[in-house]
Formats: sequence, structure tokens, C-alpha cells
Amino acid sequence: MNAATVTAPATARPVRDEGRIGLRANLRHIGALVRRNIMQIRQDPESMFDVLLMPVVFTLLFVYVFGGAISGKGNQDVYVNYVVPGLMAMMGLSIAMAVGTGINDDFRKGVMDRFRTMPIARSSVLVAKIVVEVGRMLVAIAILLGVGFLLGLDIKTSVLELLAAVGLSLVFGASLTWIFILLGLTMKTAQAVQGMAMLVLMPLQFGSSIFTPPSTMPGWLESFTEYNPLSNLADAARALVNGGPVAHSVWMTLGWAAAITVVTAPLAIARFRKKA
Repeated sequence: MNAATVTAPATARPVRDEGRIGLRANLRHIGALVRRNIMQIRQDPESMFDVLLMPVVFTLLFVYVFGGAISGKGNQDVYVNYVVPGLMAMMGLSIAMAVGTGINDDFRKGVMDRFRTMPIARSSVLVAKIVVEVGRMLVAIAILLGVGFLLGLDIKTSVLELLAAVGLSLVFGASLTWIFILLGLTMKTAQAVQGMAMLVLMPLQFGSSIFTPPSTMPGWLESFTEYNPLSNLADAARALVNGGPVAHSVWMTLGWAAAITVVTAPLAIARFRKKA
């Protein structure tokens, strides 16, 4: 063989032209990546500890710590119907936070290098992660409701409205996941992601109507809770479970979810392309 005809082995190049990848192929790639992520969970069951234990610990803690102060000693069962719907919002936020540290760790370990040479859309990697995290949120909310029923949670509306509250929590939780994915792709270490996530997490959680009625707060904090998206979600879930005006809170929650996704999803995908 003539040496001039010998060609050098082709080097793997990232596939960046997602426009050539059709919708059916994208869905197939997402499905394959979802299965991969589920298999990782099966190989590492400890990664589900937060989903399995967090709803139990938080429900017992807040019912028996705050319940007596808000509803009176011995009347914690009244507080259950207030806090459990609100904790649906907290589940989504807390679980979404773990995505940022996970994706940052994947880059550090070189896992994402495997996807660079594959003819798949960059967005499919992120969408698959969100699908799995929404499933984890659903498990956490199911456990939360189970503990709530054991403590005396009473559904005063209907099963359909309860399912609507769960669905609304999942939609909003999925939108929050984009924020933490963007943080994971931007910060240099998983510890930095976790620290920044806590700065976002704490004011949103405790400056909301999840745990206590805003009317008991100082005026400036009460005003903050009115614009806090977690308050809108907690109020919507509470109205869907206990009855009461629901339309405004539901539309505000959906509006926040849409706005967060529209802003952060393209930024996260663009950052992922650049980083990968």
C-alpha cells in the first residue's frame, strides 16, 4: 500500500448542528438517556435517600415544631392541612437543587466527554435529566402526601383537584431545575454550586407562605411573599386541597414557570454547548 494513500484516523468531533436531528430522533435520544440515568440510580440507591427521607423528616419537623405555635398546642392536625400542600413546593425546589451539583460533578469526572462525539442534540442530555428529576419529585410528593394522611391530612375538595396540585408542583419544579442546571454549568465546583443554591433556596423557602401565613410577618416581608413564586405555588396547592379561590394563584404559578423556563432553558443549553 502506498504511504500517500494512507489516511490518518478520523478524530472524534462534537456534533453541534442540532438542526439536522429530527424530533423523532431527539425523543429517542432523550429516552435512551433517561434509561441511562435510571440505571445509575439503580446502581446507586443511596442517591434516592433525599427523596425518600426528606418528605418524612420535613413533615414531622414542621408539624410538631411550628404546628403548636401557629394552631395552638395539641392542634397540630389543623396545621397539617396548611403545611403539607405548601411542602409540595418545597419538595420541587430541594430536589431541583441536587441537579446542579450532579451535572457539575459529571463534567468534573469526564462523563460529559462521552456525549461530545455522539450525534445527539445537546439539549437531549439536559431534558433527560429533567425528566428523571421530575420523576423523583413525584416520588417525594407521594411520600409527603402519605405522611400527611397519617398525620390527619383531609382533602376537602376532590381527588382530581389534589392531582392538579401535584401536577402544578411538578411543572414548577421542572422550571426550577433549569436554574440549577445553569448554576451547575457556570460554577467551577460542586461545592460552589451548593453554596450558591442555598443562597437562592433559603430566602425563597422561608420568605414564603409555605410554613406560616404572611399576615403574621412584618410588612416588608409580607410584601416580599406576595411576589415570591413559591408563595403562589403553595397558595394554589392549598386552595386545590382545602378549597377557596384558586385561579389567580394557579395562573401566577404557571406564568412564573413559563417565564423561568423561557429565560433559563436557552441559557443553560447554550452554556452546555460551550462547556461541552
